[in-house]
Amino acid sequence: MNVLITGGTGLIGKKLVQKLRERNHNARVLTRKKTNNPDEFYWNTDEKFIDPKAFENLDSIIHLAGANISQKWTAEYKKELFSSRIDTANLLKDYCLRQNVRLNSFISASGINYYGTFTSEEILKESDGIVKQDFLAKLCDEWENAAENFSDISNRTVCLRTAMVLAKNGGAFPMLKKTVDFNIGSAVGSGNQWMNWIHEDDLVNMYIFVLENPEIEGKFNAVADQIPTNENFMKALAKTSGKLFLPINVPSFVMKMTFGEMSSIILEGTRASNEKIKSLGFDFKFSTPEQAFQDLIK
Repeated sequence: MNVLITGGTGLIGKKLVQKLRERNHNARVLTRKKTNNPDEFYWNTDEKFIDPKAFENLDSIIHLAGANISQKWTAEYKKELFSSRIDTANLLKDYCLRQNVRLNSFISASGINYYGTFTSEEILKESDGIVKQDFLAKLCDEWENAAENFSDISNRTVCLRTAMVLAKNGGAFPMLKKTVDFNIGSAVGSGNQWMNWIHEDDLVNMYIFVLENPEIEGKFNAVADQIPTNENFMKALAKTSGKLFLPINVPSFVMKMTFGEMSSIILEGTRASNEKIKSLGFDFKFSTPEQAFQDLIK
């Protein structure tokens, strides 16, 4: 099928594009650079422009675009976090309407912090809704609402509430691995906060799974089976790396001074269930942090 991807040059987007093509899909990528590649189409969100050719005979859109959440949240950057996700989705819909496009599916990224950022023993399911109203909950809610706005021009909409992605060449993992390699790996804050995570391969496979199964729609937690505390996560990483684990936690105030409000996603965390996506037949390749670490470190 013809699939248009935003964020196709990003960490997950690159691997997703490659796998889509391996499975004989025509993967089109929106890019901010003008190229002669027939599978890449220019868009300029500031000028509200997308090359109309990107929408010819289009079947599905996978919307991965979004500014990096792991930067300090200044007032200006908060606007960018919203705009890069929601305004871009709205622009895509405007062009679909202009081109009279009827989609088979609109599939969007979302965040596991949809429920709010807090620490609890509760295991959250997709039916729970927002538990704690905060910045990330609002961001994810509006992100998903932008996806649902496609319901009048798409047969179905899907949102994958994505946890921290463990990837060899980007995201949080290389930084965490570096601290462990220097034998300074340790828990952060209380160390009792839960760390939802997913291996990059499982996330890519999940996008393929929901794309290729037309009966699937709605919201899904994109998280692995075993969710450890921050302390156990870092212990496992140190052990798998053959390095020391420091028993002295990094104080919360250090993280708050360094990262400001953004430190909440490091210092807080509850668990989320992946039973909904598994009940539809999706199999995780990496169920435990140790399995993921072994794959990423080798």
